[in-house]
Amino acid sequence: MEKMLHLLETFTARGSDGQLYRIQAYEHLARLDAVRDPQGQWESTGLAEYKLDDGRHVSVDREGTMTLPDSGVRLMREPRTQH
Repeated sequence: MEKMLHLLETFTARGSDGQLYRIQAYEHLARLDAVRDPQGQWESTGLAEYKLDDGRHVSVDREGTMTLPDSGVRLMREPRTQH
């Protein structure tokens, strides 16, 4: 089965170290083998993945708490500003 990541959103979070981080949220997609379309048909697997814009993994627990596994820095999503 062929798989790929689909970018859902990009947002900013403040770390417990005081720094701002840019986070990208992806959903995992799987190609449906039964469809004989050259473009293919992709379906969500129900899995999500979060990464920093430099590619490092961000862990998200069941409560939605985000941490950087390599440093233990906790991340809190910044509120969106309306223009």
